[in-house]
Amino acid sequence: MHGQATTGIYLRLVVVPAIWGGTFIAGRILALAVTPAIGSLLRYAAASAALLVAALAVEGRLPRLDRRQFLATVALGATGVFAYNLFFLGALSRLPASRGSLIVALNPVVTITAAAWLFGERMSPRRWAGVALALAGVWIVVTRGDPRQLFAGAIGAGELMMFGAVCCWAAYTLIGRGIRGLTPLAATTYASLFGTVLLALAAAPALPGFDPAAITVGVIGAVLYLGVLGTAVAFVWYYRAVQVLGPARTVIFNNLVPVFGATFGVVLLGEPLSASMVVGGALAVGGVMLVSRG
Repeated sequence: MHGQATTGIYLRLVVVPAIWGGTFIAGRILALAVTPAIGSLLRYAAASAALLVAALAVEGRLPRLDRRQFLATVALGATGVFAYNLFFLGALSRLPASRGSLIVALNPVVTITAAAWLFGERMSPRRWAGVALALAGVWIVVTRGDPRQLFAGAIGAGELMMFGAVCCWAAYTLIGRGIRGLTPLAATTYASLFGTVLLALAAAPALPGFDPAAITVGVIGAVLYLGVLGTAVAFVWYYRAVQVLGPARTVIFNNLVPVFGATFGVVLLGEPLSASMVVGGALAVGGVMLVSRG
């Protein structure tokens, strides 16, 4: 039974980056229509509503938080909701999705390094090799077979913002593993609510000048995708995996986000399927399997 449960977690961890691969498309639509603060607030207004409905339907209520849980979920909201989304949408308003995906692929390196430094988490040579293989695959996908493109051009505000998002996500992942006594749904709901409050404060100065005409059908669709699938569904599954598998093993699956993003570009936008996408995708999946073995 335990093995079946673990298999289910791994299967959901493949679906999560597929959902997040789509968030680059939805995030780009949203970032070009409204400011990062307002876009993030719209996303998490939808996410908080969906999470509250799910928490009430599945668990009956939200549990009362003790002091440690309160501080931890506030920290989750501040890092994985508030700061991450301001950086993420700010970067997507300045960067093409492919370059943004490459920087997001640094997630495992940042998280694993931080886990080793802060918690003394040990990594075997095999798992480090899996990290390197997965990153190599991602680089091939997003650079179309020429990894030297990583260093082409100056690093601007967009690149720095996306790296800021990477650091915020690493913090969210590591904080999540230390929370005890809360279900993944309850912890994610509280984090979303606290983060939404912070986003509302950040967006407040821009609200008087906001033009409602910016809320088009495409923006509504992007908000619902980001809020319901990209947050309410994916965050709960991701957080549950952090609790069961640990942050180092869980975050490796983030390497698949740009792979799925490239695939969606082929299927949805009619982009050509190149050999570099096939080879890079295979290497990324192989790296994930190598890290997750055992």
